[in-house]
Amino acid sequence: MSAAGQRHVSVLGPEAVAMLSPREGGIYVDATFGAGGYSRLILSTAGTRLVGIDRDRTAIAGGFAMVDAAAGRLTLVEGRFSELAEICAAQGIEAVDGVVMDVGVSSMQLDQAGRGFSFRLEGPLDMRMGHDGPTAADIVAHASERGLADVIYIFGEERHSRAVARAIVAARKEQPITTTRQLADIVGRVVRSKPGDIHPATRTFQALRILVNEELDELQSALSAAERMLKPGGRLAVVSFHSLEDRIVKTFLAERSKTGGGSRHLPEIAQSAPSFQLLTRRPVTPDEAEIAANPRARSAKLRAAERTLAPAHAATDQTSWPRLADIMRGG
Repeated sequence: MSAAGQRHVSVLGPEAVAMLSPREGGIYVDATFGAGGYSRLILSTAGTRLVGIDRDRTAIAGGFAMVDAAAGRLTLVEGRFSELAEICAAQGIEAVDGVVMDVGVSSMQLDQAGRGFSFRLEGPLDMRMGHDGPTAADIVAHASERGLADVIYIFGEERHSRAVARAIVAARKEQPITTTRQLADIVGRVVRSKPGDIHPATRTFQALRILVNEELDELQSALSAAERMLKPGGRLAVVSFHSLEDRIVKTFLAERSKTGGGSRHLPEIAQSAPSFQLLTRRPVTPDEAEIAANPRARSAKLRAAERTLAPAHAATDQTSWPRLADIMRGG
């Protein structure tokens, strides 16, 4: 993530790619291509082959020069990272040596007013990483007050979620809420902040963005897809930027690396053999120099693991968070 106009340097880029340990002849997936920061580092190892995935066609178009420079070693595909297994299969790839993911919104998207991600920039209330599905304005217009409150509380971890939802519903009766400025002003009237605090609308915007892009569902599916695609000894590296994402990654890797079961008082509990071995017992975080150069890096956490010989575990859905389809039905 970097300021516009500068060469893109991914947060924890060298550390994440070092976890992959790229080697000549290896096949890798940059599941969230963005501006190509991780891809550039992976391709710096001679003889690597890379598939870059991004649901944002602007990012894909921005990588065409890299494709040319890579001389056949880089393939870019517009798609969701949850579909990485299908995308690789379409390229004739049955298994890969490494997968890297940078979860969440990119600086490029935040810095473009027309994408509607930022409460600091006037723009349409959109927030879609891709170019399909309902926008944030659609959700704000159609969701029930209770549904909005749940989304803002669960995805935004906003203590004043009920007051924010109530204010949104009252405001939309007066006129449609279609711009980032309108929504930020509505939230700012009910969420008070002291100097030095984050902007009052931060958590509400985060919540809507996560819902619009189904980010937590996508992440969970992408992790399972990477598990299926990685060769024994292949590696997974994931950089996340807030607690909800990191909790999903941490839980997934903990469950997949768990050995044994039961206790000395109870019979051994049958469970799948561990499909991953942890490479990071604790998350890797940016140093002070990286945070100073890019303040958005301050919350980043890198977790990594190596694939074992065991089969992939069955995918399970134990989530209880709001779903986009339910919210759009007025739930």
